[in-house]
Amino acid sequence: MDDQVFDIVVVGGGINGAGIARDAAGRGFSVCLLERSDLASATSSASTKLIHGGLRYLEQYEFRLVREALAEREVMLRIAPHIVWPMRFVLPHRPEMRPRWMIRAGLFLYDRLARRISLPAHEAVDCRTHPYGAPLDPHITNAFAYSDCWVQDARLVLLNARDAAAHGAEILTRTAMVATTRHADHWEVSARSEDGTHRRLRARLLVNAAGPWVMEAFGMAGQTPRGQVRLIKGSHIVVPALHDGAQAYLLQNDDRRVVFVIPYEERFSLIGTTDVFYEGDPRQVHASEAEIAYLCAAVGKQFKKAPEPADVVWTYAGVRPLYDDGSADASTVTRDYVLEMDAGQGAPLLSVLGGKITTYRRLAEEAVGHIAKATRHAAGTPWTATAVLPGGDLGPGGLAAFEADASRRHDWLPPAMLRRLVRSYGSELDLMLDGATSLAGLGAALGGGLTEKELAWMLRHEWARTAEDVMWRRSKLGLHMTAGEREALVARVG
Repeated sequence: MDDQVFDIVVVGGGINGAGIARDAAGRGFSVCLLERSDLASATSSASTKLIHGGLRYLEQYEFRLVREALAEREVMLRIAPHIVWPMRFVLPHRPEMRPRWMIRAGLFLYDRLARRISLPAHEAVDCRTHPYGAPLDPHITNAFAYSDCWVQDARLVLLNARDAAAHGAEILTRTAMVATTRHADHWEVSARSEDGTHRRLRARLLVNAAGPWVMEAFGMAGQTPRGQVRLIKGSHIVVPALHDGAQAYLLQNDDRRVVFVIPYEERFSLIGTTDVFYEGDPRQVHASEAEIAYLCAAVGKQFKKAPEPADVVWTYAGVRPLYDDGSADASTVTRDYVLEMDAGQGAPLLSVLGGKITTYRRLAEEAVGHIAKATRHAAGTPWTATAVLPGGDLGPGGLAAFEADASRRHDWLPPAMLRRLVRSYGSELDLMLDGATSLAGLGAALGGGLTEKELAWMLRHEWARTAEDVMWRRSKLGLHMTAGEREALVARVG
């Protein structure tokens, strides 16, 4: 594998790195992506799992960012309808926080900043009579409902990487860049896989998409960035379901931040997120007791059923590498991105500073345009806005029609299991089932709905190497397994 030559080496297997690899490979670049751990093993699997415009960013006058993100909602619904789907959000009105007219004006603007095709407009809700008001404290009498989208974030990264590989990219997980040298016309990159294998790669251009480690990658490349990033920790908790229905809630907290309460994995509620400046090792990030208490208290102020820290069944935290705009408040640091191209002292270096999962595709499209210019490579036609991701070709009837047809063809699958599989594999469902016509044909049950057949697919086609990859990134089946089943999977997979 020594002295492999690529047009581009991408460092970082999060959403931005995978998105850039996919776009570039589809335009004819030879691409290698290096990820020292698992795909989406850091920030990109620790999001609030929303494809949204960012309603609260309107207060910060980030109209361009919100408009771009709102437009991307429709794109994502088209290209990944199996893992991205609409969700209705309920915003309880607290007069002491923001006046009613301000919220209504913001929602009016939110509905109109970008063209809506699939999602309904906002509406006022009387919490005393509408089902949306049922879980809320009785003193909350009014609310608004609006639409955004939910996404399986880690699978979004995975599908971008799989599509990149389908277009010829080499995806090297568990492979770290350990050194790099800049030459006049290429980068020489030394990489080491976790089994100790060393590789030497050459690239006409290096992409630094290392997320929380973007500054570390700058140092390894011997470069000094013009911009900086701020590391912001966001923590989430999962508790038994706090309400019935498919709607989520956006709660205005006393500190003027917002907290989401989102239906999660059929029988849980996902609550998040916090915004805390972070200076530690991103590999060691976790939800603190103070953050868990903060999230429980925020919900308890507005829900009849207040979660307690003892109710928490799982937590996760991630570090967001946001572009440093000088803000003193972690919640107001911009979620916009900056692409920094350094082409002055040898082979070009493109670095990604900031960004959010909703706008990753636009970021990648813009990045590949810069790459083409810097390398004098024919840019090709932008293509990712209309090309579905693997599993996304559901047919004219969309997700509901596809699921109904799959239910008829596979009536031996329990409905809950079929629903999960459709929302994981989409039109690749039959490929994953690999001819099975009964539950017995799926092999042994491994817990939480996981079977030998599905595990084999993850190991063979999705770069899964460990039980953690399977339980918490390729799926969230760890939530549905017993401790014994999780231990058995660790013993089986590693």
